[in-house]
Amino acid sequence: MIFSFVSFAEPIQKDRAGNEVKLPEKIETIASLSPSTTQIIESLGLLDKLIAIDTQTPNYVEGVDSLPQFNMMTPDIEKLAELEPDVIFTTSMSNLDGNPFQQLIDLGLCVLEVPSSYSLEAIKEDIMFYANVLGKTEEGQAIVDEMTKNLQKVEELGKTVTEKKRVMFEIGAMPYLYSFGQNTFLHEMIELIGAENVFAEENSWIAVTEEAAIAANPDVILTSVNYIEDSVGEILSREGWEEVTAIKEKQVFYIDNGTSSLPNQYVVNALIEMAQAVYPEIFGESLPMAQ
Repeated sequence: MIFSFVSFAEPIQKDRAGNEVKLPEKIETIASLSPSTTQIIESLGLLDKLIAIDTQTPNYVEGVDSLPQFNMMTPDIEKLAELEPDVIFTTSMSNLDGNPFQQLIDLGLCVLEVPSSYSLEAIKEDIMFYANVLGKTEEGQAIVDEMTKNLQKVEELGKTVTEKKRVMFEIGAMPYLYSFGQNTFLHEMIELIGAENVFAEENSWIAVTEEAAIAANPDVILTSVNYIEDSVGEILSREGWEEVTAIKEKQVFYIDNGTSSLPNQYVVNALIEMAQAVYPEIFGESLPMAQ
């Protein structure tokens, strides 16, 4: 069930990772160390407040190339401190080797961590968190309401599916196959369109052996791999995969990498791509993309 309302009315005292925080009285400058975050900030109409971004953001957001850029995995803390942003948004990607931002926190800067969410509902909560922090609650609610409306449209059509197709979604290509099981928003999206994830018994993001992939015999293979020239062609031409149903019937499709990997409102676009690839006769071309 897709719920239609997500909101936070109380003053924010903790970030999305559960860390206690104290927001500045006024936020005029923002550092965003995640492209997903920057896209949300853009949708809230606050790009003009950005003074720093991560190195990946220019691949997804236009007009920010000239801003100081930081590696989200190993940010230059001293350089970031010199900018003195009113708020710094980070993700768990920056905390793989401990918290590199403690120095900034000790200096009195406001650092807010938003871990990558694993469900569509949590993504909506993230959007409202950003909106409330930045004083754009009404705008954030509008984004969430639109997202919910589109999710519900897909869910309603997905419930009309009578023969569920078994889907394998590759997020890493041969020879290092990666996919996902439960407790991921992509798994949830496969179920919303009325299909079944061939790795539904697994949990979270998983490495997959070639033998397991072939044995799963998916009806459809989706791929978001964008680091090789022709990910669909690579799958279709794999030796030893000739008897896999998806290969025999040429049911292999590319799903946009950005919209399927960045946890924000644009996952709806990936959802629609998935739905139209797996069940074109049901979903057709009538579903709107998020803008």
